[in-house]
Amino acid sequence: MPERAVSEFLDWLTADRLPSPLDPALHDWLYVDKGSLTRRLTELADGAFSVKPLHEAWQPLRADECAALGVPAESEGWVREVYLCGHGQPWVFARSVAARVQLEESGLDLQRLGNRSLGELLFSDPAFARGTLEARHYPAHWLPDACRVDGLWARRSCFRQNRLGVLVAEVFLPELWQAAAVTP
Repeated sequence: MPERAVSEFLDWLTADRLPSPLDPALHDWLYVDKGSLTRRLTELADGAFSVKPLHEAWQPLRADECAALGVPAESEGWVREVYLCGHGQPWVFARSVAARVQLEESGLDLQRLGNRSLGELLFSDPAFARGTLEARHYPAHWLPDACRVDGLWARRSCFRQNRLGVLVAEVFLPELWQAAAVTP
C-alpha cells in the first residue's frame, strides 16, 4: 500500500469520506465498532490491561470538540486524559470530554472514575447510544509530551444520553500496532 501524506487526514472523517482505502487491519481498528476498546485491548493483552490517569479537570474545550458536542465555541467541559495500557505499556492515549452544562444537568459524575475505564461505563449503560466513528491523524501538539509524534492515527465517537454528549477520542500509539501486528 502506498504511503499517504499526513495532510490527507487532517479532518475527522467517517469511513465513507476517506480519500483512499486504508489497509484492512487498520480500517478494522479505526472504523469497525466492536464495542468497548477496553475489552479489545484486554483480550490483546491477555488480561494485563490497565488505565493510567494523566489529567482530569474543568477546562475550555477545543473548537473541534465543541462542534462535535453541539455546544458553543469555547465552552467549558470536563476533560479526562488517560493511557490505556497493555502489559503496563501505554497502547492508547484517550481524551474524553463533556460540556459542563450538559454534564451537570445529567447528574453523571465523571470525576470519580480514577483508574477505571470510561468506555466500560458507557458501554454498560444502555441509556448511552454511540455515534458514528470518525478517524484522522491526530495533531502532535494535542498529545502529552511522552507520546508527541506526528501522524498517529486516532478515532473518536460521541456517546449520547438525552442532551448529554461524551466525546471519546482514542489515539493509537506505536506500541499498540506492534502488539497487534498491524502496520499503520
